[in-house]
Amino acid sequence: MISTENAEYYQWGNGCDGWHLVRSPSLSVIQERVPPGCGEVRHFHNHSEQFFFVLSGIATIEVDGTTHLLHPQQGIHVPARTPHQLPNKHGEDLIFTVTSTPPSHGDRVIAD
Repeated sequence: MISTENAEYYQWGNGCDGWHLVRSPSLSVIQERVPPGCGEVRHFHNHSEQFFFVLSGIATIEVDGTTHLLHPQQGIHVPARTPHQLPNKHGEDLIFTVTSTPPSHGDRVIAD
């Protein structure tokens, strides 16, 4: 059994949290918490495709120039080599999972 209580934990960005729920050579599942006003820089992955799924809060995710609002129980697929950015522009913590195959760590390129 895995949960945020016993998963490998890390911090990223400005006060953001991550928990590795699955970490294998071919699959990564991470639960992340992004406080209001924080987020990731625009980037892409050469090899990894990802699926973002909102658990609570509202995600404003830009994917290849199109902005999407994701509410709880909604998700979006981001293909490899597709620029994207996920900031939290709302007043409550954003909690979501991101599933990557292959894992995206080490495969992040900052986009223009």
